[in-house]
Amino acid sequence: MQPTAPLLRQLRRLALTTKQVNGGYYKGTGSGSMGRHTKHGGYIIDYRKVRTYVVPKDLKDFKLTPFVTKNMEPSKGDFEGDPKGGLSGERYLERWKRENGTD
Repeated sequence: MQPTAPLLRQLRRLALTTKQVNGGYYKGTGSGSMGRHTKHGGYIIDYRKVRTYVVPKDLKDFKLTPFVTKNMEPSKGDFEGDPKGGLSGERYLERWKRENGTD
């Protein structure tokens, strides 16, 4: 059984998969390499390969709007009295015990 000619044309418009082509086809994820691996298991970033985005300086008269409303006030965490702020391990453990019970 074979698909009809119109159905076959529609199948050709879809994206290729690795099962439809011969060996050596690698689809990838669209993310390029930003450096190289070292022989010791590390990774060295090559800043010539890193993507940088230039934001225009004056955005007050910009026609497009962001996805976040400009009327929203910045929210602040309540980390008063904790010198490490939100990164405190003790604070994390306190909250975990409060929400999940004792370990």
